[in-house]
Amino acid sequence: MTTIDVVTIFPAVIDAVLSEGVVGRACSRGLVDVKARDLRDYTSDRHRVVDDMPFGGGPGMVLKPEPLFAAVEGIAAERGQADAVVLMTPQGRALSHAEALRFSRMSRLVVLCGRYEGIDERVTETLVTDEISIGDYVVTGGELPALVLVDAVVRLVPGVVGDESSVEQDSFVRGLLDHPHYTRPAVFRGLAAPDVLLSGNHGAIEEWRARQRVARTRARRPDLLEKVEAAALSADERDALAQVLDKAREHSS
Repeated sequence: MTTIDVVTIFPAVIDAVLSEGVVGRACSRGLVDVKARDLRDYTSDRHRVVDDMPFGGGPGMVLKPEPLFAAVEGIAAERGQADAVVLMTPQGRALSHAEALRFSRMSRLVVLCGRYEGIDERVTETLVTDEISIGDYVVTGGELPALVLVDAVVRLVPGVVGDESSVEQDSFVRGLLDHPHYTRPAVFRGLAAPDVLLSGNHGAIEEWRARQRVARTRARRPDLLEKVEAAALSADERDALAQVLDKAREHSS
């Protein structure tokens, strides 16, 4: 079973989200065990202080090293040594499907939520194995990024998502964005779903979806096509990609 411990000064934020949806069901089924750990529980002073002013001056406060070390070491004593200690920080590597998949194959994760101006660098240098960012922007703390990471990781744990083929077809899994989706009614306010999806011809449907995945990726995220590995694509996707590339070469010549 995968265990994930999220260290934060706002455990109620984590608990509120973890009790719902896919992650909540995975926890109740015993497929994963995700716990919010209150950083203040790992302090040793009467006032449960977790932050202090930065050396050298400047605005804001910095999370102290003592409680963070105590938290990671305490969790290791209780659960076993973590495979990764992840710090959510805008300075980290961008969270990607590949990163989420790597973490999902680990047995034990500890996720640290930064706050204020950041955390004492000695924590990063000594305890943290991975620094992860969810984008080139700053939010008020690491709780929301941690929840994004947990959700991305947990849904990749085998058995969590009922139909695993739906995960395999997600955006970014093979380097392409997902195809458009339609459901009933077939016509809504004069807008009709594509005829091919109503045809019952599964070969034609998959060919259409493959073309749509490639076309949508080219239109919205052309940078992904530069990195896509042909071996990871289906035959229909490879054919659609080849057609797109041939047209691009024709226009450039």
